[in-house]
Amino acid sequence: MGTKETYGQKPRLMSGAEIFIRSLEAEGVDVLFGYPGAATIAIYDVLYGIAAGKNVVIEKEESESTDEQIQTAGQVNSLSWNNTRNNTMTTTKAHDKQPPKQISGAEIFVRSLTEEKVEVLFGYPGGATIGIYDVLHDITNIKHILTRHEQGATHAAEGYAKATGKPGVVLVTSGPGATNTVTGIADAYMDSIPIVVFTGQVATKLIGNDAFQEADIVGITRPITKHNFLVKDVRDLARTIKEAFYIATSGRPGPVLVDLPKDVMAQKTVFEYPKTISMRSYNPTVEGNIKQIKKAADVINTARRPVLYVGGGVISSNAAHELRALADKLQCPVTTTLHGLGSYPEQNKLSLGMLGMHGTWYSNYAVHYCDVLIAVGARFDDRVTGKVDAFAAEAKKIHIDIDPSAISKNVPVDVPIVGDIKHVLRHLLQYVKPLDTLDWIKTIDQWKLEHPLRYRHDDKLRAQHVIHKLGEMTKGDAIVVTDVGQQQMWTAQFFRWQHPRTHLTSGGLGTMGFSLPASMGVAFGRSDLPIISISGDGGIQMNSQELATISQHNLPIKIFILNNGFLGMVRQWQELFWRKRYSHTEMKSPDFVKLADAYGIPALRASTPAEAEAAIQTALDHNSGPILVEFVVEKEENVYPMIPAAQTVNEMLDNPEPISETSKGPHVQQNIIIHTKG
Repeated sequence: MGTKETYGQKPRLMSGAEIFIRSLEAEGVDVLFGYPGAATIAIYDVLYGIAAGKNVVIEKEESESTDEQIQTAGQVNSLSWNNTRNNTMTTTKAHDKQPPKQISGAEIFVRSLTEEKVEVLFGYPGGATIGIYDVLHDITNIKHILTRHEQGATHAAEGYAKATGKPGVVLVTSGPGATNTVTGIADAYMDSIPIVVFTGQVATKLIGNDAFQEADIVGITRPITKHNFLVKDVRDLARTIKEAFYIATSGRPGPVLVDLPKDVMAQKTVFEYPKTISMRSYNPTVEGNIKQIKKAADVINTARRPVLYVGGGVISSNAAHELRALADKLQCPVTTTLHGLGSYPEQNKLSLGMLGMHGTWYSNYAVHYCDVLIAVGARFDDRVTGKVDAFAAEAKKIHIDIDPSAISKNVPVDVPIVGDIKHVLRHLLQYVKPLDTLDWIKTIDQWKLEHPLRYRHDDKLRAQHVIHKLGEMTKGDAIVVTDVGQQQMWTAQFFRWQHPRTHLTSGGLGTMGFSLPASMGVAFGRSDLPIISISGDGGIQMNSQELATISQHNLPIKIFILNNGFLGMVRQWQELFWRKRYSHTEMKSPDFVKLADAYGIPALRASTPAEAEAAIQTALDHNSGPILVEFVVEKEENVYPMIPAAQTVNEMLDNPEPISETSKGPHVQQNIIIHTKG
């Protein structure tokens, strides 16, 4: 057919990334809008070679698109089974009011929030919720915060919940208002944060008909909520709200969504709010099995090289006091996950800091060589374990968690204990004995001296220096809300963590744009400590519209932006594993000082170590509202140590900077930070 056939020659094999690009070319794609990340780094590496002179052009958007709206006509009735009046859930109702007065669903909604002692409601009004907002107009006991985007509302609710221990509450309209909450809901689900999200919905007769601003938010969020509801009868509304708060805050906390059709909110019935709730299908275990607790104590009492591996469950359970008592009694070293930071004071000699991919060298080696690993409120996620088969391979493993599905999910354990952390640790303390760990601690102290956290110290401003000095100046007495990326890891490493509920970040989902709106939520719930939001130049632009909310309420937030001109963490992976092919990770950002000024927020810029220290002090002294500081830092700086994905401690990359000079950092002398003169 006019072509020369070549016999015996095998066709060239291509990677999936190359096939992806070739497929786009075959479809005649001219422009590709996107945002790079670790999961797509191979595709961006291919794009790097064709971006100039080829047909496909890559353009970066300032934020990721929302999830595709899923319309499933005819499915709603099957989704709402949990809201029927014949449910297996039973309630104890409040005393009957005489004479019975009927009120609208909108009024019932607000009265129910009052019963739940909700003080702050983050939201954005729309057509489907206009009746609720009309009732809120006359309410003074609930403070409504108008965020500038629904994603900002969910992150603000997360920040409020994590900082206070109370559930965060969100109210948005139907359709795009509801779908804009998806990222925040997924973030709360991954990190076990109690939030209750109320979404407006079109009238029940229009559900499934592709009505204006209709989206099946119940179906969309089913995989990312602890539970969700569609209320189809106003008589079910009060009970459903009670159940939503109970589910969100009990057991392993998490998000719950309640979908509110517009006509249901207009219907009337007698308001009866349940005083208690009992659900036959949902009954979290609080008290741990005493036989399992004794079995764990027997294993611990034989240990010579124990390690406490502590996660965010300790903070959710308010069990920091019990954890410290256990560590002190056993004289057992303590390492924490990203969400466990603050549960154990890092100035204590037993502290190992954070473990995992960017954890300290000595915490990872302590876990690797321990003989008993006591996991408390942690889930053995991949960023901690690396290669699962090699994680603490020789150790007996004890796992304490309130969620039975988390036990042995990723790593098999020897002694599982299901129960609330606070209750279990109180019992465990009665059965464990003080251990002889002196030699073990000496070994770890030597590792701390040989492999400390460190960075180059010269006349250039580095992000690590900013975090280190911030920790020194605050002495750890601050609430720090980080975004996602290099600044997140440097803050985890170099800050002085002392107290629970002072470190807030997006861990499981890794949501860029988390810090700024989450810090708003903190500001509405806490006033006892300075609030510091730390973002990179990429993450800050994901939700920078919330500067308007911060300015409107004059919130006392110190907004720190570490500007390195790159999507830093992706750039680091491209440097280390993709031959320094910086495919679409370099960024041009706005003038952040002028941006802050446009919102009426005072701002500073620092580009040297001396300027940075002065700017930090100025920000800490500023107590009359928000202040923004842009730190122009070195572009190509990496986070170390680093265990490459799915590898072991034997493949850990330590900081290549030599050790030549010491000075005290965020921890005690055994855990010092090293500065290397350039």
